Amino acid sequence: MSRRSITKKRYPKRDAKYDSTLVSLFITRILRNGKKTLANSIVLDTFDAIETQTNTNPIQVFETSIKNVIPLVEVKARRIGGSTYQVPLEVNQYRGTNLALKWIITAAKARAGRTIAEKLANEIMDASNGVGSAMKKRQETHRMAEANKAFAHLRY
Repeated sequence: MSRRSITKKRYPKRDAKYDSTLVSLFITRILRNGKKTLANSIVLDTFDAIETQTNTNPIQVFETSIKNVIPLVEVKARRIGGSTYQVPLEVNQYRGTNLALKWIITAAKARAGRTIAEKLANEIMDASNGVGSAMKKRQETHRMAEANKAFAHLRY
């Protein structure tokens, strides 16, 4: 383990079309096998689908969906004296955003539909309305943290 200063977190550059770091984070989350142009076109198709279905700014819908899905707490396994406890911990904003993006993408992949862009658009719109699989995952995480609140004193 290094004894030098802690490395600074590298934040992504803003997206070219929408001028948003959140969109560029989303693109890198969708990215597979280094094909960033494909990931970029998927995100653009997703936002076009959102715009045609809702007649509003797709970035606003996307941001509200992310804000709705971001968890406040999560549980982490901690081993103490031979037994493992699920310890609830607060989630910082960067991790919360990444978790929300991850949950939205996995929920969209599990959905029935034609293209991934349509699935993502439907999941984002559902999350902005407070429903959908990603919101269910958030509520499940909060329920787990609430159930294990007794072990909160064991946090790191």
